[in-house]
Amino acid sequence: MLQSIDEALTGQYGRVHTPAQIVARRRGRPVSVEPKVATTIRFDAEVIQAFKATGRGWQTRINDVLKDWLRTHQPG
Repeated sequence: MLQSIDEALTGQYGRVHTPAQIVARRRGRPVSVEPKVATTIRFDAEVIQAFKATGRGWQTRINDVLKDWLRTHQPG
């Protein structure tokens, strides 16, 4: 970590931006081609605990499992 601070202070790995890039830069996340939809859903505690136990990205893994289910099942 200390090495990273030294590199940052000396500009060793600093990016160089043109004035046009600085003006064009926007705050926040980049716009997604397929944006996610925020919702509220309730799962059994054991399901959430099992996915959380797999570490970071557990919500994405739940999404992937549900998408996989949709490929093999006809909803409705």
